[in-house]
Amino acid sequence: MKKGLFIAGKEVVPTNTYAVIQSHTEEEIAQVADATEQEMKEAIDSAHDAFIKMKALTMDERAEILYKAAELLEEEKEEFARVIALEACKPITAARGEIDRSVQTLRFSGEEAKQIAGEYIPLDAAKGGEGRDAYTIYEPIGVVGAITPFNFPLNLVVHKVGPALASGNTIIVKPAEQTPLSSLMLAELFTKAGLPDGAFNVVPGEGPKLGKVMLDDVRVQKVSFTGSPQVGKLIKSQAGLKRVTLELGSNSALYVDASVKDSLEQIAEKAVTGAFIYNGQVCISTQRIYVHEDVFEAFKQSFVEKTNKVTFGDPLDEKTMVTSLINQKSQERILSWIDEAIENGATLLTGGERKANGILPTVLTGIQSSDKVSCQEIFGPVVVLQPVENHEEALHLMNESDFGLNAGVFTNNLQQALKIAHGLDVGQVLVNDVPTTRFDHMPYGGVKDSGYGHEGIKYAIKEMTRLKMISLNYRF
Repeated sequence: MKKGLFIAGKEVVPTNTYAVIQSHTEEEIAQVADATEQEMKEAIDSAHDAFIKMKALTMDERAEILYKAAELLEEEKEEFARVIALEACKPITAARGEIDRSVQTLRFSGEEAKQIAGEYIPLDAAKGGEGRDAYTIYEPIGVVGAITPFNFPLNLVVHKVGPALASGNTIIVKPAEQTPLSSLMLAELFTKAGLPDGAFNVVPGEGPKLGKVMLDDVRVQKVSFTGSPQVGKLIKSQAGLKRVTLELGSNSALYVDASVKDSLEQIAEKAVTGAFIYNGQVCISTQRIYVHEDVFEAFKQSFVEKTNKVTFGDPLDEKTMVTSLINQKSQERILSWIDEAIENGATLLTGGERKANGILPTVLTGIQSSDKVSCQEIFGPVVVLQPVENHEEALHLMNESDFGLNAGVFTNNLQQALKIAHGLDVGQVLVNDVPTTRFDHMPYGGVKDSGYGHEGIKYAIKEMTRLKMISLNYRF
C-alpha cells in the first residue's frame, strides 16, 4: 500500500515516502508520504482558501456533513478497525471500541454545531446605555493545525477535527509518524460526506519540521497538540499570539478505600482493565493505585490474580488485550524503569518480562516516590500498588506528581469522596470509577504538566471560535 498526502480534497503524490511498520510482526504495512515544508505550506494554502466556504455554511449544513461522516464511518467500521490494529498495534477489540467512540464524537460534533450561541447583553444596565440592545456571537477563527499522537489515531484526531468543522473552521492534521493511515482514510471519508475541498487536509511526516511550519505561518490561528509535555511546552513557547490547546502526559492515580471492602473483586477487575488496556499506552492509564491498609492484601491478591489472566498476543487476535508496544525503544525504556524500581527496593509481584516487542502486564509494590514508574508517565503495561493509612495520606500521595489529568477514588463515604475530589489537583475526578474513564462529550483537560486548555466538543468549540459583540442603538 502507498499513500500520499491529502490536500484540497484529493490524494497528492508525495515527494518522499517512509515505511509504516507493524511493531508486533515488524512487517511493513504501507509506504506513506513524508511531507516536505513546501507541502505543508500547500496544505495551509488549501485550508486558508477553503475557509471562506466553511464560514459561509449554515449550522445545519455543517451538522449534516458531520452526521453523514459518522454514518459512513460506522459503515466502514471493520476496515478502519483493521487499519488501526495494524498501524497502532492495537488489539482489534480495542480498535473497534475506538471506532465506536469516533462515531459518537462525530455525532456530538454535529449536535454542537447547532448549539453555538452567544447571549443578550442589556446595555441599559450601565448609565448612558439607554436605547441600545447588544448580543454576542461566536465566529470561527480560520485555519486550525492539529498534531496528533499514535495511541488513538482516529478518535483523538476526531476530537480536533469535529469541533473545528462544527464551528466553521478548516483544519490540517499532522498525524503521528507511526499511525497516519486512519487520518488519511478519515479525510477521504469526509470528502464523501460533502465537506468542501480543502477544509480537511492531512500532512504526514516529521513532527518537528512540519510543526514549525504551522507555528511560523500567521494564517494558522490555533494549534491543538496531543503528546509529550516536553514538546507541548516548546509549542507554547513558540506559538506567539496563536491559540493553543495542549493535551499532555499523566500518571493517573486511584484510591481504594476500606469502605468498599465488599466490592474489591469488581474494583480490581476495573482497575486491571484501566491499567493494561492497550498496553497502558493511554494518557489516563491507571498507573498508581493507593489502597487502604485494611484491605490492601485482599485487593493486591485479587489484582494480581486478574492481571495474570490478561491475554498477550497478536493484535488481530480477538482474545488479545495486551500486545507489542508501539516500538522497541518504548520496550527498552519501560524495562529499564522496572529494573530501576527493583534495584531501589520494589517488589515485582508479576510480569516485568519481555515478550515479542512488548512487556507482560507488570505489578510492583514497595516503590519509592522518586522511582520513574511512580513519578513519571510510564505509558506501558505497568502499575504500582501501595498501602496507605487513610484517605488523607492517599490524597497527599496522589497530588505528589508533576501531572494532573484524571484521578479516581472508590469509596462509600460521601464526605470523604467530596473531600478528595475537591482536594485533588487534577482536571477530572472520577468517583467510583477508575481514572481511565473518558466520555467524549465531557470537558477534558489537565493541570500542571498535563496540559493547557480543554477538549470535549462543546469546550473545544469555544477555544476554536472568537467572541464578537454587536450592539444596536435603536434611538439614533
